[in-house]
Amino acid sequence: MSLNKKRILTGLITFSALAALVGCNSETEVKTDASEAKNTATGEVNKISEGIDLSMFKEGAFIETPKIVDCTTSQGTETTCYQLVTSGAPAGREPGPFCPRTTSDGPEEGGGWFSKEGSGDLVDITGEFILKLDEYYEDDKWAVYDAETNKVRYTATKAACLGAARPDVEEQYKQNCIECQLSYLDDDFTETYLIPITPIPAKDTAGRVHTVGIALDGAELSGPAPVDAILGSYTIAAFDDCGGHINVHQGYHYHSTTGCTDQTETTEDGHAPLIGYAVDGYGIYAMKDAEGKEESLDECRGTTDDIRGYHYHAASPSENMFIGCMHGETIKTAGGPPEGGPGDHQGPPPDGSTPPFSE
Repeated sequence: MSLNKKRILTGLITFSALAALVGCNSETEVKTDASEAKNTATGEVNKISEGIDLSMFKEGAFIETPKIVDCTTSQGTETTCYQLVTSGAPAGREPGPFCPRTTSDGPEEGGGWFSKEGSGDLVDITGEFILKLDEYYEDDKWAVYDAETNKVRYTATKAACLGAARPDVEEQYKQNCIECQLSYLDDDFTETYLIPITPIPAKDTAGRVHTVGIALDGAELSGPAPVDAILGSYTIAAFDDCGGHINVHQGYHYHSTTGCTDQTETTEDGHAPLIGYAVDGYGIYAMKDAEGKEESLDECRGTTDDIRGYHYHAASPSENMFIGCMHGETIKTAGGPPEGGPGDHQGPPPDGSTPPFSE
């Protein structure tokens, strides 16, 4: 069965950005007046600042010309969506490195991992970090290296990647630093995001989504990693220094933001840079502004201003989250992304089916 699957986003696409990047070949007529867009379900008019601006994405983020299609939210709202197709790889760079190879390797040979404090920056996965995992987690069962050769145990093959990164980790793949490669993906692997024309505020923000959104380089902003399951199998699902890693069900995806996807242009008001868009279409910005300050946020980690409308600010790299909940309605399809994937110790169900998209 193909691993192609739909990833869901909501948001607003300006006609000017569409024309600049992909021309005027969409399947549905696009309103040429970019000053405002109308929600087809409610008749409400939203500012263009609330929604996705295609010009912010990095070159190569999409592998197909975006299209406009009809769609329905999980709450039953019928609207119009923009369809974006990506390759499952971050545009403009090669992922990695992830796991060091020996216990003497420094930070340049490895990536990062969540700090045990649960906040702040990622911890560098150095050889010394691997060597002292028993001290770090206060558990003498850790042994992710060979004491005779000082070589780090890591998943060096696709079979090892699949065996180590699953809910029921195979015994032979415990005590491993997990890293997977883009070459392990199916040749026809793609991810498709559906984007309603206008963000639709939700009546109920409770619940959880498996895919948080899309980064400006086209890679997935993923939901929380199952850290307890990972550590419980004496494995480390290593990130690269950008806060992402790879599995065969999601491709490369982020669990934290460290600045790699930031929109590089300085904002006139010193606001934090844009890193991507949430599945409900609202922008996700970095945690702190140009002065290193954080804004006052709601339970979803969102706030509103006159320039950006409602938007989110990402949590710190080690908090294992981007945002707290969804402010807007999201699209639901018959199938949907699996919860996590091999890199997250949560592969698809044994029968091969895809669990429904969950809010």
